Amino acid sequence: MATEAQSEGEVPARESGRSDAICSFVICNDSSLRGQPIIFNPDFFVEKLRHEKPEVFTELVVSNITRLIDLPGTELAQLMGEVDLKLPGGAGPASGFFRSLMSLKRKEKGVIFGSPLTEEGIAQIYQLIEYLHKNLRVEGLFRVPGNSVRQQILRDALNNGTDIDLESGEFHSNDVATLLKMFLGELPEPLLTHKHFNAHLKIADLMQFDDKGNKTNIPDKDRQIEALQLLFLILPPPNRNLLKLLLDLLYQTAKKQDKNKMSAYNLALMFAPHVLWPKNVTANDLQENITKLNSGMTFMIKHSQKLFKAPAYIRECARLHYLGSRTQASKFNKQSLTQTPGREPSASQVQKRARSRSFSGLIKRKVLGNQMMSEKKKRNPTPESVAIGELKGASKENRNSDFSEGSRVVSYGPCRIFSLVDKVLLLPTAKLGLAACLLHFELSRPTNTVTQLIPLIPLTG
Repeated sequence: MATEAQSEGEVPARESGRSDAICSFVICNDSSLRGQPIIFNPDFFVEKLRHEKPEVFTELVVSNITRLIDLPGTELAQLMGEVDLKLPGGAGPASGFFRSLMSLKRKEKGVIFGSPLTEEGIAQIYQLIEYLHKNLRVEGLFRVPGNSVRQQILRDALNNGTDIDLESGEFHSNDVATLLKMFLGELPEPLLTHKHFNAHLKIADLMQFDDKGNKTNIPDKDRQIEALQLLFLILPPPNRNLLKLLLDLLYQTAKKQDKNKMSAYNLALMFAPHVLWPKNVTANDLQENITKLNSGMTFMIKHSQKLFKAPAYIRECARLHYLGSRTQASKFNKQSLTQTPGREPSASQVQKRARSRSFSGLIKRKVLGNQMMSEKKKRNPTPESVAIGELKGASKENRNSDFSEGSRVVSYGPCRIFSLVDKVLLLPTAKLGLAACLLHFELSRPTNTVTQLIPLIPLTG
């Protein structure tokens, strides 16, 4: 924590006798930005992949959903939106021509109640959520209905897009809570969408296994949380955003159940029909699934703080999708620059390490360099080194014969001369002249002259 003096731009380093140090945080001289939290989003690459490559993202998430829960072909097609949901009782989510027509008219007028969910509608409804966060201690919140007249006034103001002063005392907390439930109830489809209905029923059936591999009656909370995390990732962005705001509100409400008498289960009974239940169905249509849906809603309220984080392996896959591809691309570019056309890169080029620029590194290379280079050349002789070795070997034979016989030069046969010439022609063009010069002196000059020239001509440099 920064001191008051530091927050005003004063750094008392000299008074304390210590030098300034910056560790793990950023110092900003703009006084208007001080005190603002630094937000790090661990799901940055997940969101990036979702927006830039939605098909790749959906395939990645759905493949892991099917790993956790068993979705037959029809249910999987419903999750992907390829097949419409078939509801018990013959009712369909899209049934009712007049309902769709009224939704379209309301959308054209800018009305948020009864219209498809949009970010603009969420911005209006957030005024209600923000107000309720400040009044969580009201007994019977979300259960006790409010005044219908005040609710209609508030509803009209939200439909008109006007800012509402809820702190004026004109509206009661029960009015606001009831209006929030009305907004969710009039959405064309539940907040978790029709496509996810069967998947949530399967999540409620995830149970633990005993040591023998038999299924028990104990819910497997870890797998349920993981499956919900994955399902929430493929929700439409407006649904996901409002769901996060709603579950956080209900979570905070349940924490104050000693004051408001509203536990997580009681809240689930109030909101499961708007969040999970398909539209145009009744409790009789759902029958035994009601227990699963209510239990699932209770579970989401209790664990809401964990459900909007992408699983670690999804984050890693998304990160590698971007950083991994960049690393491979940079390696490919480096290899293509160093590789000549029609020639494969050598192992030394691919595995080349950066040299140390320290003083000790220079000393080591100076002392050990010649020895290592000579050993390397012995192990992997090149046509250039073979030709030079032959020339130097020939000069050494000349020296020995000169000292022993006193002759001017040792005679060479035609085969010997042609062999030396062939090896000289294998040398690079830049060194061909020097090697030819040495060969000329070797065959036509006294041996002692060649002996003096050999150390001075950098044939191997």
